[in-house]
Amino acid sequence: LGTERVMAVDARTTPRVGRKHFPETLPLRDKELVLTFDDGPWPTTTPKVLVALKAECVRATFFLLGRNTDAHPQIARRALTEGHSLGHHTYSHPLLNGMPLDKAEAEINRGISRDELAVNGTSRTDPTTPFFRFPGFASSQPLLDRLQDRGIVVFGADVWASDWLTMTPEAELELLLARIAHVGRGIVLLHDTKAQTANMLPALLRELKKRGYRIVHVVPAHGQVSQ
Repeated sequence: LGTERVMAVDARTTPRVGRKHFPETLPLRDKELVLTFDDGPWPTTTPKVLVALKAECVRATFFLLGRNTDAHPQIARRALTEGHSLGHHTYSHPLLNGMPLDKAEAEINRGISRDELAVNGTSRTDPTTPFFRFPGFASSQPLLDRLQDRGIVVFGADVWASDWLTMTPEAELELLLARIAHVGRGIVLLHDTKAQTANMLPALLRELKKRGYRIVHVVPAHGQVSQ
C-alpha cells in the first residue's frame, strides 16, 4: 500500500480537524486517508499493529495515553523509530469536558510530559509533536481555545470502526470499509489496544490498496511549540 505523501499540519491554519466533530477536516484529496490509533501503547496488540503497518510501508499517528507509555515506553519508542507520528491523549483517559479547566489542562499536561519522558527522555509539556485527541471527543470551548493558543492541533475523526464494541475482525473490516466508502476521504480512528483491530489490520490495508485508497502521513508543520 505504501504512504503516498506527507502532510505538514499547523495549528495556525488547521487548529481542529475531523468532520465528526468540527466543521473542517484535513485538506485531503479523494480516496486519501490518515490512519490514527488511540489509547496505546499496549504490549499484546500495538506490536502487531506496527508489524502490519511496516509490512505495507504505511505510516500512521498514535495518540498515546501517558499511563501506558509509563508502563511500556519501549513500544512507544519503537513506533517513533519506525517513522510514525506520536500525538497525545491525556494521562488516564478521563472525559475532560466535565472537569474544571485547570484540572483538565493538568491532565493533558501530565499525559504529554509522561509521553515525552518515555519517548524523548525529557519531561516537558510543550509537545514535540503538537497533536492531541480528546478522550471520548469530550472537548470544551475553553480547552479548545487553550490548545489552539499553545499551537496544538486537535484531531477528531471522519470515520471510525467502532472497535470499542466487541466484534469479529471480519465484521469490523466490513463495517469500516463501508464507512470509508461513504465518506470518501478523511481521518480514520482505530484503537491499537484492541485485539480485533490488530488482527483485522493486515486485511484492511490489503483491501485499501485493492480499492485505490492512498495513505497520507501527518507531521507537525513547525516541530515543537513552546508555551
